Amino acid sequence: MIMARKLTKYFGEVEALNNLSCSIPQGCIYGLVGANGAGKSTFLRLCNGVYKPDAGQVSINGGDVFDNPAVKAHCVFVPDELYFLPQSNMMRMAGLYESMYPYFSRERFDELSAVFKLDKTRPLNTFSKGMRRQAAAVLALSAMTDYIFFDETFDGLDPVVRNLLKNTLYDDVMDRGCTTVISSHSLRELEDTCDQLALLYRGGIVFESDVQNLKTSLFKVQVAFGDEYDRTRFEGIDILSFSKLGSVANMIIRGDRGESRATIGKMQPLLLEILPLTLEEVFLYEMEALGYSFEDPCAKGSEQK
Repeated sequence: MIMARKLTKYFGEVEALNNLSCSIPQGCIYGLVGANGAGKSTFLRLCNGVYKPDAGQVSINGGDVFDNPAVKAHCVFVPDELYFLPQSNMMRMAGLYESMYPYFSRERFDELSAVFKLDKTRPLNTFSKGMRRQAAAVLALSAMTDYIFFDETFDGLDPVVRNLLKNTLYDDVMDRGCTTVISSHSLRELEDTCDQLALLYRGGIVFESDVQNLKTSLFKVQVAFGDEYDRTRFEGIDILSFSKLGSVANMIIRGDRGESRATIGKMQPLLLEILPLTLEEVFLYEMEALGYSFEDPCAKGSEQK
């Protein structure tokens, strides 16, 4: 398990993380979502001991990560900005990974290189951006670690390769029970991938939930009545958002769909429709309910590294 307690990190006067706390259970795919500057990359680097926190603590399986090779041997990190040895190919990089990770599998490396159709002997500096990201993913997955961290995992990958990588991650979690932590600025990329999602905003986690529960607990209702009415007609229903045009009202409701349908149905509406929300819509409405505003999502500039 990954435990973060009141993590704080500064870069000069810029606060990249502010008192962040979370727990990531074993054997899941955990998604970090947030705009540029939210602190996703900083959090991942703290989890891998690249940075030392200015305050707070991050531990994996009960052990501090920073300056702890025994813990780091169980973690592999694919950063947003990839680095390979100069003039190297995948074979040379595999040798480097093999020297650092005790369970590195050459068999897995050969298998995944073939699956992703990557030439192991070709210089990596001749690879396209997407191919370099695939090469980094293959090396990381071949390390056979208990914890895998990806920063902007799917950036630059075409849809076919993106699905192939997702399926490979699923297999690792199911077969080996490893934990995968993925960051992205796009909810759509993570919607069908993660078990749990956390939304980072200005250096802290402001919302965290199981994906399935999150998607089923909020829904949109369209309703119409022949007489004049307003929000007060629906007293007792947890309404996050209410708008009305003419006789038709649109509501975002939190709760049980069946119970809400039955309650509103007893009011004998002219129209009653229950509609699903995308994960992006769910997060936006939950954030509005918490009182957060996104009028200036880039207030802190670029992602702090």
